[in-house]
Amino acid sequence: MNQYLVTKNIKNLVKLCPLEKLQVYGEDITLVIKSHFILDILLFVKYHIPYQFDILTCISSTDYPTKKYRFEIIYELLSIKYNTRLKIKVLLHELMTIDSCDQLFLSAGWYECEIWDMFGVFFKNHSHLKRILTDYGFEGYPLRKDFPLSGFIEMKYNETQKRVVSEALEFGQEYRTFLFLSPWEQKVL
Repeated sequence: MNQYLVTKNIKNLVKLCPLEKLQVYGEDITLVIKSHFILDILLFVKYHIPYQFDILTCISSTDYPTKKYRFEIIYELLSIKYNTRLKIKVLLHELMTIDSCDQLFLSAGWYECEIWDMFGVFFKNHSHLKRILTDYGFEGYPLRKDFPLSGFIEMKYNETQKRVVSEALEFGQEYRTFLFLSPWEQKVL
């Protein structure tokens, strides 16, 4: 019964809010919106009586470097009253920023710092946006698809200087010759 009420209310939400797309897969409901509406939509679904999605369970991100909108930011919300979940998806390109919701949901602060640290998506008006998973002076964003697997710098202990030094990586590869004959295809004499 609760799922029916929520589905009915979501249909009303489509009429009230500026949505790009509504995706329904089984019991999963996903709203796709433009980035500048994120605070308005989150505020609306948190405090409006028919929705009451008052718990932010997760904010995650994915990277699609070949698409026009490279990043997808997904907000996962939970309504205790209706025992249902809602996902809100925002599409961003590399240079776009998004408003922070850490004043609206206390749990959002950590997730936004993590997305900033790993993907480089900047959250405007965040109370304390910082890198939390990488080391001081780390360059780049490790979860982007174009980030090299070995990184940009190498840390190693220098025996002559008796300290740890950082050096730029060299991606040299030795010249190899390939024998294209298969071992199973032997010439019969």
